[in-house]
Amino acid sequence: MRAMILDAPGQPLRRAEVATPKPGAGQLLLRVRACAVCRTDLHVVDGELTQPKLPLIPGHEIVGAVEQLGEGVERFKIGERVGVPWLGWTCGECAYCRNGQENLCDRARFTGYTLDGGYAEYAVADQRFCFRIPDSYSDAEAAPLLCAGLIGYRSLVKAGNGKRLGIYGFGAAAHIVAQIAKYQQREIYAFTRPGDEPAKLFAMSLGAVWAGGSNELPPVKLDAAIIFAPAGELVPQALKAVGKGGTVVCGGIHMSDIPSFPYSILWEERSVCSVANLTRRDGKEFLALVPKVPVRTAVQIFPLEQANEALSRLRSGKIQGAAVLITKATQGD
Repeated sequence: MRAMILDAPGQPLRRAEVATPKPGAGQLLLRVRACAVCRTDLHVVDGELTQPKLPLIPGHEIVGAVEQLGEGVERFKIGERVGVPWLGWTCGECAYCRNGQENLCDRARFTGYTLDGGYAEYAVADQRFCFRIPDSYSDAEAAPLLCAGLIGYRSLVKAGNGKRLGIYGFGAAAHIVAQIAKYQQREIYAFTRPGDEPAKLFAMSLGAVWAGGSNELPPVKLDAAIIFAPAGELVPQALKAVGKGGTVVCGGIHMSDIPSFPYSILWEERSVCSVANLTRRDGKEFLALVPKVPVRTAVQIFPLEQANEALSRLRSGKIQGAAVLITKATQGD
């Protein structure tokens, strides 16, 4: 099968022909139809996440058709369309798993990081961590839901029920979260790279009541803010933007160092928290919700072989919405 492979952090992905994987017990073999390109993929490829399996097939927002069933698979049938997220396996035995916090599992494995992912024609996945995809979404439209959507949703829940919501970094996750927040009748305040007028217009088109640079303060105090941009300096900026009792949620897996800041901007019961991974419960809740909104994903499609170009455009902020890789076989379906 064709695949794009990371041999070492900091190097471009290498196009290769490799053996098609075989499903083990409890696993599905999927013919990959689409795989979204996530900022987490950048953190892996650029070496900011430091313990990848190498060589590695990246990609953890996979939509595929079940091609073969491993021993004991009962949840899915041949030909069904399923989605594969970042969380690929948990032990089910540690204190976190037993306490309903499988996203913090001590031995968790992650698709496209410690397990081969979806930048390929085929992938294997544990049936327990796969989701059925709502029929109203095409393969390319569905792919960003599996991380940008899921992690965005978990971040939104962490932010609480306040009406005024700030979103820092208006990329793939933000453009999904904004639609859900509007559906929930919240006010959205969008913060983009300073001077990025297209991003501001994109945010306004999705229902933001205000859009400005990430170096600006909004016209009113916010109830909560979610930071998707991997920039630690935005944490004190967001704390200044939220009112008393406000929450700042860091929604990324990696962030640059947070600079020191005066206690006064944290005081009055403001709080800062992070979001780590996802749970299967998040997936079920979110995928039941998105058709009701309905969430519409903006996607830019690239052939599998152009994965490096897609990553480069994402790195430089030139992707509006989400980049999605598809195989030539998928293009011809």
